[in-house]
Amino acid sequence: MIVAAVALFLTIRQFGEQLPAAAPGDADPAAGVLNDDHGLMHVLIALAAVIVAGRLLGKVFKVFRQPPVIGEVVAGIMLGPSLLGQLAPEASQFLLPPSAAPLLGIVAQLGVILYMFLVGLDLNLGLLNKRAHSTVAISHASIVTPFLLGALLALLLYPRLSSSDVPFTSFALFLGVSMSVTAFPVLARILTDRRIDKTQLGVLALACAAIDDVTAWCLLAFVVGVAQAKADSGLIVLAMTLAYVAFMFLALRPLLARLVRRLDARPFSANVAALVFVGVLASAAATEWIGIHAIFGAFLLGAIIPHDSALARTFTHKLEELVTVLLLPAFFALTGMRTQIGLVSGLDQWLLCGLIILVATAGKFGGTLAAARLTGLGWRDGSALGVLMNTRGLMELIVLNIGLDLKVISPTLFAMLVLMALVTTVATTPLLSLLAPHSIELISPAADGPAHKDLLAL
Repeated sequence: MIVAAVALFLTIRQFGEQLPAAAPGDADPAAGVLNDDHGLMHVLIALAAVIVAGRLLGKVFKVFRQPPVIGEVVAGIMLGPSLLGQLAPEASQFLLPPSAAPLLGIVAQLGVILYMFLVGLDLNLGLLNKRAHSTVAISHASIVTPFLLGALLALLLYPRLSSSDVPFTSFALFLGVSMSVTAFPVLARILTDRRIDKTQLGVLALACAAIDDVTAWCLLAFVVGVAQAKADSGLIVLAMTLAYVAFMFLALRPLLARLVRRLDARPFSANVAALVFVGVLASAAATEWIGIHAIFGAFLLGAIIPHDSALARTFTHKLEELVTVLLLPAFFALTGMRTQIGLVSGLDQWLLCGLIILVATAGKFGGTLAAARLTGLGWRDGSALGVLMNTRGLMELIVLNIGLDLKVISPTLFAMLVLMALVTTVATTPLLSLLAPHSIELISPAADGPAHKDLLAL
């Protein structure tokens, strides 16, 4: 599957490198310079506004059985130029002025780094070792298929939505990754809210999403390395990334396992918290220095800490609300400032936006369903699994903001992909209601041996 995917991508790349593109466009609207004396005040006001609006909209979306993160994302977009900026420009400029973007961006980056560390802490690597090969096949099919479709779609979008200073290879790779992401935390929240997280379908979805997380973030690290590196240093970035991953898993992970066992025997203290924070920041700084994004280092450190340890549970309990309630709203505010839905104008661009949503959905759903059927699942379970794997949410927004920071995607394409992330995530719950009724039976641990016992422990 992987060899065939590489061969197909190289074929697409050969055609894409010959395509013309427009001249470089305008800069990121949220990339202003902090040149006033009230920058901190604007950041504090923006955070407060997004927190309040996000909480209120989260409750509204919860009535429609949608994850609260949808309300928080929509709140950031509503306060930005897409809605409030059109209805009341002065109010939008006061709440989210472009001059406050640098400070807000720093807070947002810190929030995302800590959030990805928590995602790594929650990742059960045992799912990767103890699930059958069929689960690995389903997971990778749900990445390879949308990735290739996204790269193929790049042939159409590159001349229309990119510029000549962006290499086609970087554009196609990034578009492929943006189609391949599954939001593991949002997926877990949907399964828990519907009380099907311990059913056969729920456990299988969690296992596939866990493998998706690892694969997709490794793929993103490679793509960022290619986008940031020059042609003669791309292999160096890739080699350093692989060496760092090998060091983390082969050398640091066993040492951390022994250290965590010792720390679990002691009360949780400020010194332990300081040690963990220093580790997160050091790992994030290392991957940033290598040439990939800092969030990958934070995620990687969280992934190698035993997820069932008292340290992981305590740290998650103490940090989760601070990150999700206070720091992540800065990321939603920054995303809202960058999302200009008004840039998607005219029938042609809205048709392209619809095509992006269609390709993203067909890739995730079709790849998952095909692999599920080939490994013995029924049409109903395979379809429900395809719907679940199509959940994108916050993970997609993180990927898109990285692409905009690197100037691989334009503000117009950014707005289209944000809409795609919202539509695919909102569609998950109603479609799942049709395909996965509450009457699905729980897995019997005795039916498939100890592997299922470990999965049920999730």
